Amino acid sequence: MGKAAIITPLYISVAWTLMTSYQLFTQTTVTTVTIYINMYLPTIGAWLASRLDTIVFIHSFAWIFLLSSVIPSLILGKKRGVLAQFGVCLTLAFLAFVVQDAMAGLNGTLDQILGLAPLFQNPLLAATYLSLPYLLMLGFDIRGKRKNENEAAVESETDNFPEDAFIVEDDFKEEEKTQEEEQLYQN
Repeated sequence: MGKAAIITPLYISVAWTLMTSYQLFTQTTVTTVTIYINMYLPTIGAWLASRLDTIVFIHSFAWIFLLSSVIPSLILGKKRGVLAQFGVCLTLAFLAFVVQDAMAGLNGTLDQILGLAPLFQNPLLAATYLSLPYLLMLGFDIRGKRKNENEAAVESETDNFPEDAFIVEDDFKEEEKTQEEEQLYQN
């Protein structure tokens, strides 16, 4: 319980930072990647440009989905209820709006953060930024499958433990008794 009380604010802070930054920079990164694709593949670039809002929504949703799945499981564990997960996700969403509004009220703070947007006009950095939630989801899936396979292997090893392993011990005790009886008869 103590560990969770210390780690929970850290998880929520990281989640909020990632959700807010992703919401702020997704438009810039999607536009950058679309312009870059348009330079080499104009047909695909034009198709992407006509659907820019949908693409921004999909990438924003990917990040929010990832965080709303991972953070509650880290805080609440595997055996979490739907209402508890909803509460954590709602708290994250609420904090994103509250802090974003509070930062807008501070003179220039939001402008300083948005000043980082030109960094994402680099196509390679923008593509990396957009692919980050998908790579994390893939990594979590691979890690989960490996963990399940290891648990299954350990489980199968313990299930295959021979039931007659303790018979040897019983046989040994019977042999000792027989030897003791023989010694008694010899005396």
